[in-house]
Amino acid sequence: MSDLNSQASTFNHREAAYLAKLQDYYAKWKSIPSYASLCEVFGVASKSWVKTILDRLVNAGFIERTPEGVWIPTSQFFARAYAESSVQAGMPEPVTATQGKYFIIDEMLIETPSLTTIIPVKGDSMIDAGIHDGDLAVVEKRLSANIGEIVVAIVDNEFTLKTLQRERGQFILCPANPAYPVIRPKENLEIFGVLVGLIRKYRK
Repeated sequence: MSDLNSQASTFNHREAAYLAKLQDYYAKWKSIPSYASLCEVFGVASKSWVKTILDRLVNAGFIERTPEGVWIPTSQFFARAYAESSVQAGMPEPVTATQGKYFIIDEMLIETPSLTTIIPVKGDSMIDAGIHDGDLAVVEKRLSANIGEIVVAIVDNEFTLKTLQRERGQFILCPANPAYPVIRPKENLEIFGVLVGLIRKYRK
């Protein structure tokens, strides 16, 4: 990530604006268009200037070309600015004008991609743990978990998201909402995975 931050710091405001336009285009269409289309995306008239912009993005590590010559984004393309100042949940304080560092959300949430899955949360049984209906649980598949970890478990052939605890030598699953009972498996309790992250999108 330090390489990304040093490369990004060499960008001037105009180049950063071009990158932002390309990111917005890619978010909508999931592709990097032709030079002619990029003239419109970047708001420039010259294809040679488009090539200059793309070369700068290549040098900064944001895009690359496949052996077939197709432009594609690198993982760094999806990096997001990380502000140097934290945001206050109480009384507001000024935020520094500097852009700060960059990080890639996927890398922050996912350590082992091959073992990680995203599971929609349904219901409010874990609301006191900050997990709401409609959230997306980032779950790393594991066959075992530690006491106190929030897990996705298969209990009597049903999936559930709860905190793993032990009672009288038996594993139990505890909700984070007093309206729901503790789950004491009648037959089987199988660990599917452990919660490693949470995604919530606030809609307008």
